[in-house]
Amino acid sequence: MTEEFELTFLIKELPENFSLEETPFKEILDIYLPTVSDHAILRIRKQGEVFEITKKTPVSGTDSSHQNENTIPLSKEEFEELSALPGKRVRKIRYYYTENDTAYEIDIFQDSLQGLILVDVEFTSHVEKENFVAPNWALADITQEKFTAGGVLAGKSYKDIETSLAQYSYEKLLF
Repeated sequence: MTEEFELTFLIKELPENFSLEETPFKEILDIYLPTVSDHAILRIRKQGEVFEITKKTPVSGTDSSHQNENTIPLSKEEFEELSALPGKRVRKIRYYYTENDTAYEIDIFQDSLQGLILVDVEFTSHVEKENFVAPNWALADITQEKFTAGGVLAGKSYKDIETSLAQYSYEKLLF
């Protein structure tokens, strides 16, 4: 089990020095279980040729910025068998971008969530997280918003979350 310190932001635009063609990326398929949960926390993931199953839970209360993460690597065969289970799916392209010595994971959602782009920033401590200043291309900190949590987003469409995004004046971004 590892502790994770993370913030999530909506973005208003891609960073000025960001390039879809030159920035390293991986396609990610997440499958959340169980399907009956409004906010599933058990995730099966295919990230490139890496397969894993992860369960995330807040360290205390409902603070989504500080979670315990339990991850177990899977073989391709294990992933394929588990992925046959009914689950809520979400597919995204994750770009690994660095600016001013800060590593960003920019997720460009695909399929029915096309137009949604989120960025995650991970930290090594609570203090580092609290001292972080968001870049000017970030629109809003949505770390505590349930509607953008992976287990809630999975299986949804952009239209399903459009009203929630509108409260941040989020503009659909297509690339």
